[in-house]
Amino acid sequence: MTRVLTGIQPSGALHLGNYFGAIKQMKDLQDSSDLFIFIANYHALTSLNDAELLKQNTLDAAINFLSLGIDPDKTTFYAQSDVKEVLELYWVLSSYTPMGLLERAHSYKDKVAKGIAPNHSLFSYPVLMAADILLYDAQIVPVGKDQIQHVEITRDIAIKFNNAHGDIFVVPEYKIDENVATVPGVDGAKMSKSYGNTIDIFCSQKALKKTVGKIVTDSTALEDPKEWRDCNVFALCKLFLNESELEELKARYKNGKEGYGHFKMYLKELIWDYFEEAREKREYYLNHMDEVYEILDDGAKKASKIAKEKMKKIRDAVGILR
Repeated sequence: MTRVLTGIQPSGALHLGNYFGAIKQMKDLQDSSDLFIFIANYHALTSLNDAELLKQNTLDAAINFLSLGIDPDKTTFYAQSDVKEVLELYWVLSSYTPMGLLERAHSYKDKVAKGIAPNHSLFSYPVLMAADILLYDAQIVPVGKDQIQHVEITRDIAIKFNNAHGDIFVVPEYKIDENVATVPGVDGAKMSKSYGNTIDIFCSQKALKKTVGKIVTDSTALEDPKEWRDCNVFALCKLFLNESELEELKARYKNGKEGYGHFKMYLKELIWDYFEEAREKREYYLNHMDEVYEILDDGAKKASKIAKEKMKKIRDAVGILR
């Protein structure tokens, strides 16, 4: 089976954009690939310096992903910091990473431009990402378009290392799912925490109703037909509906006699019902934290076994005694 690796930053509450943009695809990959999923808490240090919050976010990420359908029996699911070899490889790879390669990284420039203080970890983020990927011989790395360059940097580093020491590393390919829909936020822009326009998956029913109620719509009168094509409410409903259900909703828009408030209430119910099982699982894990730790420990053991064997070859190749 093809080995696929993806990392998730522990960044707090998950929203619909997180789920339909990444998590749902991870679930689909579980049955068709050798899937590695890690919680990227070392990476999170580039933007979060609150120790207790990072610890809590890491646990929340584990609970949330398990609740949303990541199956530890089908995947290798672990916290990045539980496999220390990734930091050793990060340092080794740093010696094979030209400065110019990192200086051209768009992500670093963009983050600094947005006001994030420049530091070494932010600058060398792509090298740690390369270590995450190369340590496990990942063949495919699913990414968003903003992360393509980082996988290309990983490929450059791997090729440079292999040219010096033989075929030690698998040179990975990035994968973009062109079918993944852009999930609009309540203001119509792409759903993102940085825009403050998200719909959280695990909020209360009251909070969900309030948030959905804020979705921007036009001023078409209640009794008049409405245009579904550019409607943010319809675009979100579409994520949950099959083809026949979509046609029914389009007919309701065309018929008029219903206001956007009716469609928002319909969307709220779609969201609430869709994630009912996930909420129940989340409640279970919150009350059985020992199982969450056990799952992370088991995942780390599987990942560590591979990492230790890989590092033996790498140490020997570069001349680290033991």
